[in-house]
Order: sequence, then structure tokens, then C-alpha cells
Amino acid sequence: MKQILASLILVFFASTSHAVLKIDITQGLEGALPIAVVPFQWNTKKLPDADVSAIVVSDLARSGKFSPMAEKDLLSHPQQPKDINFKTWRVAGMDHLVIGSVNLQPDGRYQVKFRLFDVLKGQQVVGYSFFATKKTLRTIAHQISDYIFTQITGLPGAFNTRIAYVTVQHNTKTGMVSRLKVADTDGYNPQTLLTSDQPIMSPAWSPDGSQLAYVSFEKGHAEIYIQNIHSGVRTLVSSYPGLNGAPAWSPDGKQLAITLSKDGNPEIYILTLANKLLRRFTHQWAIDTEAVWTPDGKSIIFTSGRSGKPQLYIKSLTGKQSPRRLTFAGNYNASASISPDGKLLAYVQGKGNIYRIALMTLKTGNYQLLTQGPLDESPEFAPNNSMVLFASQENKHAVLAAVSVDGKFRQRLAFSEGDVRDPAWAPVRD
Repeated sequence: MKQILASLILVFFASTSHAVLKIDITQGLEGALPIAVVPFQWNTKKLPDADVSAIVVSDLARSGKFSPMAEKDLLSHPQQPKDINFKTWRVAGMDHLVIGSVNLQPDGRYQVKFRLFDVLKGQQVVGYSFFATKKTLRTIAHQISDYIFTQITGLPGAFNTRIAYVTVQHNTKTGMVSRLKVADTDGYNPQTLLTSDQPIMSPAWSPDGSQLAYVSFEKGHAEIYIQNIHSGVRTLVSSYPGLNGAPAWSPDGKQLAITLSKDGNPEIYILTLANKLLRRFTHQWAIDTEAVWTPDGKSIIFTSGRSGKPQLYIKSLTGKQSPRRLTFAGNYNASASISPDGKLLAYVQGKGNIYRIALMTLKTGNYQLLTQGPLDESPEFAPNNSMVLFASQENKHAVLAAVSVDGKFRQRLAFSEGDVRDPAWAPVRD
């Protein structure tokens, strides 16, 4: 089951104001695009916690696509287009340059401006102005990173999105405490949605980013809830005898694929949320679980033991065709994640005692191994198709790692407090 098999350790653990996060880029910087981000000019001496230009630098660096010039190495600090000597930046090997300003307004808001320049052409390629409060400055910074990322790479940005995750703390006096949290992708602005002395598992975002479905054991057995991120209102949607697990939203947000064992062994069912109509999707003596909808909403990919070992299958939601097996190499293939564009499939491939993240091109069935193991699991695609997050272990410590879909860029992320599990990356920010 997804809530059992997918135990992904998330390191975006944060306090009420700051993220306790260490990111080490371990491979790929030599192929990244050079860019210089000049510290933004401020018209106030007392700065808020959110340093806009520093956040942009951090975002671009951890994307794997960019290699921002260190602040100490900046050739100059231009604040206006007329101050830029493009020849000097070209000699320094910079492809792009970013300048900006943050001005405190009489009403207490901040006006944030930025400009992106193509150094080789010596001209501005994009520029915007935003208004923000102290609370939304980080959000504006992530939006700026998205604009820059998209303008240069042609890919959607994913910095201004959020991640849901479960933290678990063990105490000899109080026992286990689980918390369902939501935070920005860099670990800041955490929000606790639920606290329980029982396990919380498998959070899954709705397509519009406004709700989370998840599994809770707070009543002593597994149940599936849907919770609104903003209001906190939650609804019990599945509490059948036995297993209730692995919720996965349909692309239109109207249905959930869930794993139930109410009729015997675990099978996949489709729950229509409007009328609570339940339809059985798989019929097999073996375990069927970990449903993933294809982006067009026409098929579901899932993990099944029907061949004797866990393998991935795909089955159409229409017609009576039998499921088609997708994976054959290795004796263990599970925990699928499909890219938002529907072209790639990331999953865990096990051989012997080695578990690695594999990436399949669905059109051809060809695959490659992205990681080395020995215990990599629970892949999760970034919303812009560019990277895969996964859980790993290093020196007996649980860490989160990320690898680009071409395998050229890798980073390792480690947190300093507690265990954090089961992340889900929001497709959009509502």
C-alpha cells in the first residue's frame, strides 16, 4: 500500500519562521547556466526576514539549471539599467543578469521590482513590478524565480508551490506525535493542519492545490479524510472495515482512487466525491495498490503482486481490457509517479537488496536508472517535470535527495530535527 510502501523522508522541516534545512549540490553544477543576481536595493534600513534577492539565488541554485555567481564575486552592483556594463559581465562569463529593488510604501506594503537582462544581447528580456506585504514577500520572491526560470529555460517554474508532509516525533514520556504540515518548497512558512498521537500517512494534493486527502489512524484504524488547506475544514470520505489507503486525486478533482480491503485482499476502488459512489476498479487475488492517474484521466497506473512480485501495470478506466504490465526488469517495481506531462514514469526498482529510482519513457518502454541506491524509494515528480525527489539513506541517516530527469544534476537535502515522511508536491498554488 502507498502509505506503507512510500515512506519518503522530507527534509523541508521548518520552525515557525525559519527552515532547518541543509542543501548540498553533489553533481551537475558544471553544466548549469551562469547568472548574476545583484542584491536588490532597499529604501529602508530595517529589513524584513525575507531577503528577496537571496531567495531568488537560492531557488535558482537548487533547481539544478543555474549556477548563480557568489555575492562576493559580483563585479559591480548596478541598480538601474544605465549602470550595467554588459561587456564586463560578458567577459566574466555571465549569460544573464538580474537587478531589482524593494521600496517600502507609505501604506506599509512593499513594491518589488526586478529586471532580467540577456548579457550577450545587452538588453532586457523581462521585468515586472509587484506589491507585497511583509507576510507575502517570500511568495513574491518565488514568483520572480519562476519568471526567470521560465523565461530562460522555457519550462514552467515550480518555486512558488508548496509541499505537504508528515512529521513524526518519538518521546519516551508522551509516545509518538504525528503532524500533517504544509510549507513552501524551501521549507519556510510551515502550517500544521493536524496533530495526532496516531499515524498520519499518504497526503495527496487536489489538482487545484486547495485540499489534501490523507490517511489517519486517529480512531484506531485507517480512514481517509479530505481537508481544506485554508479553512481547516475536513471531511471523512472512507472508513470501510479493513484497509483504507493510498488516496490519489483524478485530474479533474472529482474522484479519488483509493485502496480498500473491505471485500478481502487490497484492491483499487474509484470514489466519486459528489455522491460517494464507490466503484471497484481492480479484481485480482493479489494486492493491487498505489494508484496513479494519467494526466488525461483515462487510465490508472498501479502496483500489483499478480505476477508474484510487485510490478507496475496500467489499466484504462473505460472498456474491459485487462491491465497491461509496464515493468519487467528487476523483481520489484513499485511506487510509481507519473510526470505532469504524462511522458515519464518514475518508480522504485529493486534487485536483490538494492533499491534505486528508475525512469521510464512511457511511449517506448525504455528506462534508465537515475540513482545508485542501496535504499532509494518513493519518487515524486516536481510539477514542472524537471526533477524527481526521492527518499534515501546516507550514513544511517534518512535524507531526501533530488535528481534531474536527465540524471546530470543531483542534490542532497538533510534536516536537523525529527523524522519527516510522506511528502506530496502541490501541482499549483491556489
